Amino acid sequence: MTIAPEIKFARASASTIAYMTYGDGPVVCAIPPMAQNVEMAWESPVIRYMFERFASFSRQIAFDKRGTGMSDRSLNIPGIDERVDELRAVMDAEEVESAWLHGLSEGGPMAIMFAATYPDRVNGLILEGTGARMWSDPKPEDDDPENVAAQQQMRQAFIDAWGTPDSLSLSLFAPSLAADPEFSTWWPKYERNAANRDALETLFDLMAEMDSREALPLIRCPVLILHRRDDRVVPVDYAHETHRLLEHAGVDVQLALLDGDAHYSFADDVDANIDEIERFITGRVSPRSAQRASAVEIKTLGAFDVRIDGVSVATSDWGSRRARTLLQRLCAARGWPVPRDELIELLWPGDTSPRLSARLSVQLSAVRRVLNGGVIADRSTVRLDTNAVSLDLTEWLELDTHEATVAGFGGEFLPDARYDDWATPTRVQVQAKFADAVHALADDVDAANTVVIDGLTTLLALDPYDERAHTSLIRRLADSGHPGAATSAHDAYCAAMAELGVEPRPYGELTS
Repeated sequence: MTIAPEIKFARASASTIAYMTYGDGPVVCAIPPMAQNVEMAWESPVIRYMFERFASFSRQIAFDKRGTGMSDRSLNIPGIDERVDELRAVMDAEEVESAWLHGLSEGGPMAIMFAATYPDRVNGLILEGTGARMWSDPKPEDDDPENVAAQQQMRQAFIDAWGTPDSLSLSLFAPSLAADPEFSTWWPKYERNAANRDALETLFDLMAEMDSREALPLIRCPVLILHRRDDRVVPVDYAHETHRLLEHAGVDVQLALLDGDAHYSFADDVDANIDEIERFITGRVSPRSAQRASAVEIKTLGAFDVRIDGVSVATSDWGSRRARTLLQRLCAARGWPVPRDELIELLWPGDTSPRLSARLSVQLSAVRRVLNGGVIADRSTVRLDTNAVSLDLTEWLELDTHEATVAGFGGEFLPDARYDDWATPTRVQVQAKFADAVHALADDVDAANTVVIDGLTTLLALDPYDERAHTSLIRRLADSGHPGAATSAHDAYCAAMAELGVEPRPYGELTS
């Protein structure tokens, strides 16, 4: 898939239900979680990868339930029994007689109810990050006024932060993605397009009422239960309970527990989830073909270089400097969409002549020619195809140890674009990650002097006014038996501090 599939609409209870289909193979209907916007989700390289994996072995039907996404946004949001008719309407619109159901989070109880209501239309049931119910059974302490007030306060805080930079959902549902600057910046916009706050209030109320345990004995199809062991939102106990009840009812059920603490399917090890689903549906896991990334490599750290099968692309092969600049801007976005208008202004600043869009297409063609593809464009945006190229920036930012971060650092992000505003946020992000890793190693007494000294030297070349790096370098050089080098480093430190008007610390104080 290169762009989001076409959006279609089905009618259910005098409302419109937005849905899309993609992929080829056994039909799978994805029953949505609390709130989503299935079209906008394709903007994210992270989520799009999950969609493309599903499409490799199945025909997916995904829809936005009423009150969310592009479906009817009226606040008359239906309960679980009415939700069943939404799925039936979508299947009827696509002329699908039967399908596999994939219930995600809040969609789990709905998927169970549909399978119990229309057993002839369900080939199998996948319950991921969910259970037959979405709320724990009442306990005596639940009625304690202080507990009730605390729960209401937490719920209100979640709703108040929804769709804002302070959103709480990623930290709860996908901690690993909360640390991703691009994803966490995009996410509040996605939330706003998935549901408004009034709808969220109603969805929370309805979720508290969801309990399909009594329908489990009516299930006639095989069931796969997928759950991450440390899911922070829906405890794994719910999966165990559902598995136990289905087994007791004589249902063919299997339970697959996966490592991780994320609730969202696309976070953590998404391939492990999808492998289980593919095996359940098709009986096997198809070997994934090698990505084009091994052939097309883009270097942005320390210098800009594009290599095809290990051979650098000559400057003359680009046709124009604009094509190189265009690719550099797409690299800075790391697979996220960049508006065409922004690219036009970047390549032809202040130019108001007609047909600039056509001229942009020419430059895109030049980039595609060099990369043998590598770029995905629609009518309003352009992005780098991260499945078709290997980008050193992305690979380095994903390193999760200080040693690997320092050892793998290739240099400043696109030094030729040092003074371009569009490159500044990425350059700052890269330098901050490198600096944090170097300082952490410098503070680690067990870290090898050679590695630390090399890292500190590189850091000071990027930022000659980093006092902490200066003092750490002086100490490390002195400790490693290089007093002359330590003295020279102190001289450089004093000169840098003099430019800032800061009193440097004496050499003896730093090396004692």
